[in-house]
Amino acid sequence: MASPSLFRSGQFWHFRFQIDGKRVQRSTHETDRQLARVIADQTYRQARLWARSSKEIPTLRELIDKWIEIHAPTASPAHLKVVETFGRLHLHGLADDLVDELTTDRVELARVEHLKTHAPVSANQWLKVLRLLCSWAARRGIIPAMPFHVRALKVQKKPRAILPIRLTQQWLAAIDERDASDDAVSTAVRLMLGLGLRESETITARWEWLDIERQTYTPGRTKGREADPIPVPEWLLDYLAPKRLTDGLMLVKPNGKPFGPGFTRTAMLAANKAVGAPHITAHRLRGTFATLLSESGVPVQSIQRALRHKNLMTTAAYLEVDMGTVSQGQRRVAERIGFAVQPRPNGAPVARNATHAAS
Repeated sequence: MASPSLFRSGQFWHFRFQIDGKRVQRSTHETDRQLARVIADQTYRQARLWARSSKEIPTLRELIDKWIEIHAPTASPAHLKVVETFGRLHLHGLADDLVDELTTDRVELARVEHLKTHAPVSANQWLKVLRLLCSWAARRGIIPAMPFHVRALKVQKKPRAILPIRLTQQWLAAIDERDASDDAVSTAVRLMLGLGLRESETITARWEWLDIERQTYTPGRTKGREADPIPVPEWLLDYLAPKRLTDGLMLVKPNGKPFGPGFTRTAMLAANKAVGAPHITAHRLRGTFATLLSESGVPVQSIQRALRHKNLMTTAAYLEVDMGTVSQGQRRVAERIGFAVQPRPNGAPVARNATHAAS
C-alpha cells in the first residue's frame, strides 16, 4: 500500500492520495505529524476498502481460499497441503491485508516473524508460496502486478543425504525385518529406489500400470500429470513378480484401504539407525535414485524424464556432487597432461612433473 503523502498547510498537517484515478486531499486537523500520519493511513485504508467493493480485491486469506478451491481438482495433494499450511499457520499478520497492499516492507517484516521460529531455508519456501499466490492473482487480473519485491535469503547449501551403495542391501534388509508382517513398506521403498517414484506415487501405484513384457512402469497419477513409461530394472521385476495381480492398487492396508502420506517414514528412520545410514527419507530416496543414475553416466535430460520434472533446474537440484568422481577425473586429466603418477609412502598416488620424470 502506497502511503498518503503528508504536507503542512498553516498549523495543520494535510494528506493527499489517489484512488482509481480520483484525487483525495484533506486536513487531518492535527499539528503533530505522527498523529496526522495515523489519521491519513486510516482514511486511505477506508477509501481502498470502499473501492474494493466494486473491484473485488481479496485479502490474502481470501486469495488462498480461492486458490485452493480452483486448484483442488488438479493440483497434487502435496502442493495443496503446502498452500493450505501456509494459509493456516504462516501468514504472520498478512491475513487481512488486501493483496495489492502486500508491500515490500510488509512482506519483509512478516518474513522476520517467520525467521523467529524457522530456518532461512524455510523462510525462502515461505516467500516462494507467497510469490506463487500473488503471481496467480496478477495473471488472473485480480491485481495489476506483483505488489512486492523481496529477494530470497542466501542459504549455505549443505550436502543432502543419499543412501550409500555399500549399505543398501543392509538397509533394505532392516526395512524387511521391520515390515515382516506386511510388506507394503518394503515394496514402496523399492519402487522409490528402483523407479524414482514419490511416496505419493507408490500409494496410488497400480498393477495394471506394470508391463512385465516390456519391462516398463507407467505411473498414471503423478504430481506433474506426466505418464511416460519408466524402465523397470530386473531386480525390481524379480521382486514384484510373485506379488503381481491383474489389477488394483499395489499397496493396501489389511482392510483394503490405501495408505496415507508418510507411511514409510518410521520404518526408514529405524533402518537408518540400525545400519548407520544417513537421514534417508522418501524424498532423499528419490534423490538417491537420481544421483546414482547421474554417477552411472546417465545424461541429466534423461534423468529429468525419469523423474518427470518440467524444469531441468529442478532435476539438477536433486543431484548430489560425488567428489570421488572429481578425483578420478583429476587423475585422468593429469595423465593426459603428462604428469607421471607414482604411489606415495602411504599408498596414495603422487603426481610428478613430466619434465622431472623425463630427466
